[in-house]
Amino acid sequence: MAPITQLSQLDPNGTYSYADYLTWRLEESVELIKGKIMAMSPAPSRRHQTVAGNLFLSLGSHFKHKQCNVYFAPFDVKLYDRRKSLRKDREVFSVVQPDLCVICDKEKLTGQGCDGAPDWIIEILSPGNSRKEVRLKYDLYQESGVTEYWLVFPYEQIVQQFVLDENGKYQLHALYPGNEIVAPYLFPELQIDLNDVFAE
Repeated sequence: MAPITQLSQLDPNGTYSYADYLTWRLEESVELIKGKIMAMSPAPSRRHQTVAGNLFLSLGSHFKHKQCNVYFAPFDVKLYDRRKSLRKDREVFSVVQPDLCVICDKEKLTGQGCDGAPDWIIEILSPGNSRKEVRLKYDLYQESGVTEYWLVFPYEQIVQQFVLDENGKYQLHALYPGNEIVAPYLFPELQIDLNDVFAE
């Protein structure tokens, strides 16, 4: 069977697993959300990359020599319902590449990426992000048990901070404008100056 090298070889209405994903040799970057292919933007904007880089510098400096590790895209994160323990590649139907993620359980780290929910995910929105994509990831991260989730709007210079409550549902913990000092719910000792994050 010929290798999959182009998106046109795949059925856009099909359902695929992580095992399928591993066999593809696509030039484009894709994610799987509940078995459905989600094409990623060809290349992030300069603004997106500036904000991502500034955040990574803050997080990387803080977590250096600590228990938790910081990773940036492209980095595969396999996700599934936290109430289940399906870990075989053919039984996993969601794999995403968050802009930034923090993982404190080293047993989740594999040669390919992360097997299970990171503690904290940060997604930086680009003008091309659709409402559907944003909603799908919000639901997926909630269902998978990602404790803290940040949505960063680089052009509006706003950060939305969501935290799972005791019922496993996201609550909007805070909404930060771009001139404040923010701290993750999970790591309150980490102080991030949004003036630096959004600086050109």
